[in-house]
Order: sequence, then structure tokens, then C-alpha cells
Amino acid sequence: MTFRAPVRDIAFALNVAGHGDLAKASFPELDEATIAAVLDAAGAFTTDVLAPLNRIGDQQGASHRDGKVTAAPGFAEAYRAFAEQGWNSLSAEPEHGGQGLPKAMELAVFEMVHAANMAFGLCPMLTQAAIEALTLHGDERQKRLVLPKLVSGEWTGTMNLTEPQAGTDLAALTTRAEPDGKGGYKLYGQKIFITWGDHDAADNICHLVLARLPDAPPGVKGISLFLATKRLVKDDGSLGEANALWPASIEHKLGIHASPTCVMMFDGAQAELVGEVNQGLAHMFVMMNAARLQVGVEGVGIAERAFQQALAYAQDRTQGKSAWTGASPAPIFDHPDVRRTLMLMKARIEAARGICFMTGVLADHARLAPTPEARASAKARQELLTPIAKAWSTDMGVEVASMGVQIHGGMGFIEETGAAQHYRDARIAPIYEGANGIQALDLAGRKLGMADGAVMDALCAEMAMTAEALTERADLTEAGRRLAEGVRALEAATDWLLANRGTDSAAGATPYLKLAGDVIGGFVLARQALAAAGSDDPWMQARLPLLRLYGAQVLAGAGGLAAAVTQGAAELEAVGAEALGG
Repeated sequence: MTFRAPVRDIAFALNVAGHGDLAKASFPELDEATIAAVLDAAGAFTTDVLAPLNRIGDQQGASHRDGKVTAAPGFAEAYRAFAEQGWNSLSAEPEHGGQGLPKAMELAVFEMVHAANMAFGLCPMLTQAAIEALTLHGDERQKRLVLPKLVSGEWTGTMNLTEPQAGTDLAALTTRAEPDGKGGYKLYGQKIFITWGDHDAADNICHLVLARLPDAPPGVKGISLFLATKRLVKDDGSLGEANALWPASIEHKLGIHASPTCVMMFDGAQAELVGEVNQGLAHMFVMMNAARLQVGVEGVGIAERAFQQALAYAQDRTQGKSAWTGASPAPIFDHPDVRRTLMLMKARIEAARGICFMTGVLADHARLAPTPEARASAKARQELLTPIAKAWSTDMGVEVASMGVQIHGGMGFIEETGAAQHYRDARIAPIYEGANGIQALDLAGRKLGMADGAVMDALCAEMAMTAEALTERADLTEAGRRLAEGVRALEAATDWLLANRGTDSAAGATPYLKLAGDVIGGFVLARQALAAAGSDDPWMQARLPLLRLYGAQVLAGAGGLAAAVTQGAAELEAVGAEALGG
């Protein structure tokens, strides 16, 4: 169960995603040595401090007693070390105490955090989302008193959206906010599934809560966003008495046991409005979009952890005869199907990592590019890629973790090896922060409709050019052909969706997202292979067979996925629940 932060893989993927060019253009003080030093230090911290707590957190978890939550053993101390070393403040604005580094670098660091200890990583991940929301929509008092404490990590943040009757459909939420007559509000209601909703790792917890004012219009147009802290914050920044909010319980879950998922009660909790009245959902989407990209990276991280363990086990476990040397007994790594599985795991991880980092680099360009046109172009592609980064990467995380269990065989089904934990932990990522089916609907609906499909068209044209570049090398010609076929399938599916809106589009949304992720993942691996071509370093040379394998085993299926996209909804309408149930 040993773990080593994949610093070299991450640095290479960042560079191919364009981070080096970004740094030169917008972060001139961020040279290669500094980037390397940050990644090396993050790798050391996650490997030495966070990874050893992963198994303890799974076995013992967080605990709830007398209305308070205690973090899993070692987690509070690890969190304080995390904050003290500055990992919480990487991309935050310097005016609020942040380091002002690129968002892409923060994603790279957090991939290592999630790989080392996914349950731990959820706490600072939600804090990052709260930082973004208050940076954009907080008032002067919130930015002066609350935001610096979140940036430093002295306080943590949460999102409070879901209620028992209101999950994806937030129009059904009933938590209410009543004016207190003093310029503030009091919150009443219950929220569920609140990640790190209570704990003893930080001095205060800042809850961003969706609620309705008494005169609010119905539906999502009547939702406002409020800030309610666990302990009240005085005007001088010191902490006052406990607020009227508390965790009623923590959920018993399939995985991420060390992440306290709380049922939160608000009974007259003092709160402040964040942003504008009845604009809460729009303001909260700032948090959700930030968290969605982070969850995509989380999928990459848990897949990396599962892959490392599977690779180590395949080299240690001996069984049968080697297919290449004839030695017996041989490590199961020498069985063709086991090696194929491991290479496919690796290829999928690198593809998802590249998609997430590419999206992070675009987020930085959307803020910092020198012209309005360049910023708008980067923003549009970032928005297109975000649901793919979240959904495709987290589905990949589950698949790779499952493949890791399979490589362990029967021992993978035994809890003591730890392979099962990765599978259990991975399974939540396709569900929270916008279930993957919702991400697919967002992609097939709103995102494809941007500029009448021109954003996806531009990406497809760029991918087609990369496919052509592959065919200029004899050792990558077949991979280039596979990528070109995948791009054509994606273009055809895109055109069909744009011409068939409504129920038919919704029916094809999930296979469309998978198709888009598969093809864009191939594009990422193609760029990596071209960057590595000509190197005599075996580590770099491995990028070429990874692309070729991905082309034959993933991109080859693009035509079938396109057929699934364009089937429409008629067959779904034809079969009711009674027929399915017999």
C-alpha cells in the first residue's frame, strides 16, 4: 500500500497542457526551478504525511458525539501542517494572503493530495471553492475578516445546498432566511450531505448556505446565498460565541470514511447575505464550477493510487509462466492481459490528467490573457471542457480502481490489501458536485450550444491537425488514423445533437460525453507522444506505446459511441416501468 506522488508525470502533463507558456506570459517570476520546487515539496508532503493516514481514516473514520465531530486520528494535525506550509493558499489573490500562483499548479498539487488521501483532500477542496465565491461576491466585511482566514487555512469552508427533498432540483429547497432587524439574517432548516460540515481541525467553519427570503419568488429565482460561521465573527476579527447551527449526525458511507459527511441543522443561525438577493444559485455556481474541476482531479488522483498499488502487486505476485521469458513462476506482470490492463490504466490516467490540466490552464488564460478576445476564447473552451473533466475523469477513476481490484484477484476483494478501499472511495466522485448524468446534459445542452457549436468545432479542428501530425511519423501513423476517425465520429455526433434538441439530445448525452472524453483524451496522449518522440529516455519512450494501445482499445470504439448518441429516445419511450419489471 505504499504511495509515491507522481511528480514527474504531473510536471510533464502540466508542460504539455501549456503551463510553461502560461507561466512565461502571465507569471514571469514563476520559473522552471520554482515550479519544480513546489511540485517536489508537495510530493514529499503528500507521500510522507497524508498517505500514511489514508488507511487509518478508512478503518476508523470521523466520529460524532454530543453534537460535535472529531476528525479521524491524525487528520487534525495533518490539516494544520497542510495550512502552516501554505498549501491552502496557492492560487488565492495576494491581497487576501494568497500566493497568486496559477490555478493549474493548484490542481497539480491537489491531485497529489487526493491520491494520497482522498477523504482528507475534500476539506481544503471545499475551502478553495468558498474562497472563489467570496472573492467574487463577498462584501467588504467578508473579504476583510473571513476571506484571509480561509486563504490561510485557519478556517475551512463548506457548501450547503442539498436538502432531503431537494437534490439536483434546488427549486425545491425550503431552508429559510429571515431578516433579524439588524442588517443580518437568521437561518432555519436542514441541509444534508455536507462535506466536512463539522470537525475539530480548524478554529472556525464558514458555511455558504442556500436559502429563501420570506418574499422570494418561487423556484430557483428565489434562492439567495448566505454566510453562516460555526462561531460568530466579531468586527475586530476575533471569534465570539457558538452560532445556532450544529451537525445532527454524520452519514455511514460506502467510502471516504474519514470525510465527515454531515446533516447540518440551522435553528436561527446568524448569517450574512453574500452577493445579491435572489442571485444565490448563480453565486453558488462559482463554488460548484471550481469544485467540479477539483473533483475531476480527484478522479485522477484515486486512479493513480489504485494503479500504483496494482502495478506493485503485479510485480510481486508470481503465478504461471512468463509470456516473454518463459520463466516460471513469473510475476503476473508478465502475463499479456495483466500488462495490457496496467497499460490501459496508465493511459486513461494520463488522458484524464491532461484534460484536467488543460482546463486549469484555460481557466488561468480566461483571467489573464492579454486581450478580451483571447480571454473570451479561453473561457469558452474552459466551460466546454469542465463537464468532461469532471465526469469523464471520475468515471475513469471508478473504472481504473475496479481494474486494480481485478489485478489483485481474490486478494483485491479482501479489505486488508487496501485495493477495495480505492474502489469504494472512487465511487462517490461521479455522484457529488453535479452527478455525471447532469454533467452530460450540461455538455450536450448548454455547452454545445455556445456560439452555435463553434467552440467544439474549433477544438475538433485542432485535434484533427494533431492527428495529421501523428501520421507523419511511421511509428504513430496508425494512432493518427484512429484519432482522426475519433474526431470525425465526434463531429458527426455533435452535428446530430445540435440538430436534435430536446428528449433525443438528452437520451444521447451520456454516450456523447464519453465519446468526447475518449477523443479528447486521445488528443492529450497524442500531444504527449509527439513531445516525447525522439527521446532516448525509456520513461519518455513509453508515451508512444501508451498512445498506440489507447488508439486500438479506446479510440477504436468511437464509432459505436456515436451510434449510441444518435439513437434517440424512441426506444426509451416505448418501454415503461411495468414492462421492465415483468
